[in-house]
Amino acid sequence: MKKTEAIMEILAAYDLTHSFRDAAELTGCSHHTVARYVRARDAGQLQTTPVQRSQVIDPFRKYVEGWVDDSHGRVRSDVVQDKLEALGLGYAGSERTIRRAVAEAKAAYRVGHRRRFRPWLPAARAELLGSGDMGLRLTRVPEMPGSPEPVHVNRWLAHAISRRTERHYFEENRAAYAGGG
Repeated sequence: MKKTEAIMEILAAYDLTHSFRDAAELTGCSHHTVARYVRARDAGQLQTTPVQRSQVIDPFRKYVEGWVDDSHGRVRSDVVQDKLEALGLGYAGSERTIRRAVAEAKAAYRVGHRRRFRPWLPAARAELLGSGDMGLRLTRVPEMPGSPEPVHVNRWLAHAISRRTERHYFEENRAAYAGGG
């Protein structure tokens, strides 16, 4: 399927020359392509978007998507093919069709199951840690063999402690947040 601009260029070349072959030579495509687009335009059936055709895998897509969901996006296409054949529902497609369907289902699964990243906010965390009952004690991690200096626990620990403190504070005061007093 050609892009809309290319189709309009083909039709403009045909309108200029009134010849399939000359228009094809001007636009760099086959005269059969020019004839197809001109006939479609004359019949009022010119489409610039590809037509969605049904696929052999369509009746079995719900099974494939279910297996991808159940496996958390880890199932392989050969396993899916074995399961489809074991169902005995008459799947007649190829391995490549199953690979495409599994890849599409995995991509759709990944979109809904992305990892969330929470930013570290230094001002809010410092205030919380400074006033909390937990306090912030930086301790030294035991030295690793061959390490020149000991490693200090820093921002990661502060972030982890503050997340824990916020969570406990919210759970202790859940009724106040819910409007229950």
